Amino acid sequence: MEVKLDKRYPLEVDVARAWQVLRDINAVAGCMPGAELTERIDDTHYKGTAKIKVGPTTANFAGDIEVRGIDESARRVVLFGKGADRGGSTASMELTATVEPVPGDGSKSELVGLADVIVSGKFAQFGGRMMGQVSDMILGQFADNFRATAAAIPAPPGSEGAAAAAGVEGAAPAPPVINKEINALAILWALIKKWVAGLFGKRT
Repeated sequence: MEVKLDKRYPLEVDVARAWQVLRDINAVAGCMPGAELTERIDDTHYKGTAKIKVGPTTANFAGDIEVRGIDESARRVVLFGKGADRGGSTASMELTATVEPVPGDGSKSELVGLADVIVSGKFAQFGGRMMGQVSDMILGQFADNFRATAAAIPAPPGSEGAAAAAGVEGAAPAPPVINKEINALAILWALIKKWVAGLFGKRT
């Protein structure tokens, strides 16, 4: 089963700091809930794991990550990952992520993501619509972690971000609060609320 996603996430940081995070594969992996890099093969190939925990039940995926391209001028990164769990389920994702400035506001930017996700096994039984919603929510958690990581980077001197922070004399950036586990319970609850809202919407 295949799911395609096209998302934009506003960031309260300038494009330079957002790009500093996006071009760093270790930082990107650190923002993905449940994901961890376990081995660096070379400059473009890594091994990693992804963990999903719901109560006492945990599913672990092990796989490979490939950096297929980094475009400094376009501030774009292309990543490909694939993995499998012990139950026989497999998943792969090709992600093209870009950071873009917000016209007229140099202190803000946008994270743009295009993803092509393919799953098989027990996860495919949920259907394309639900898998799309779950993938959307996971990327939303990633975006929240990305925002926190980028915001913790000091703004360059003279930039709009640095000017905004100058009002707090001597203040040091707080370490980002990263949610490293996929919040599966929150995802489930959000899906239930969407289903209920859709049900009442059809009745009216």
